[in-house]
Amino acid sequence: MPKNKGKGGKNRKRGKNEADDEKRELIFKEDGQEYAQVLRMLGNGRCECMCIDGTKRLCHIRGKMHKKVWIAAGDIILVGLRDYQDDKADVILKYMSDEARLLKAYGELPENTRLNEGIVGDLEEDDGIDVDDYVEFEDEDIDRI
Repeated sequence: MPKNKGKGGKNRKRGKNEADDEKRELIFKEDGQEYAQVLRMLGNGRCECMCIDGTKRLCHIRGKMHKKVWIAAGDIILVGLRDYQDDKADVILKYMSDEARLLKAYGELPENTRLNEGIVGDLEEDDGIDVDDYVEFEDEDIDRI
């Protein structure tokens, strides 16, 4: 029989469920940093983000966050800008949904920023889509079709 030479299996790599993000202090941006919203995930630890200053950047997820903090499209993140490459940045921190709402309330994020609040927040009056534009069919209309 083969001898076990490793330190463990899949469960060791998974680690303990560390609840360190229950109540953490809100971290604001410093110089050389910027808030951004993830447009799409590209794979290989990279994502495309729209920064608050209006620049679209290719962001690299740092190794400390890789496979530990899951980032999806629409998330608000803090990126570190590079001095030598303006079109690339590094992801420093992912804000939880309540932290992103606090940032918006403090005025750090612009008012037109859409936070990722799920499907419930998709149909609102200020989207430019009137709720009255939808046509409701009666049962006899459906039977005729």
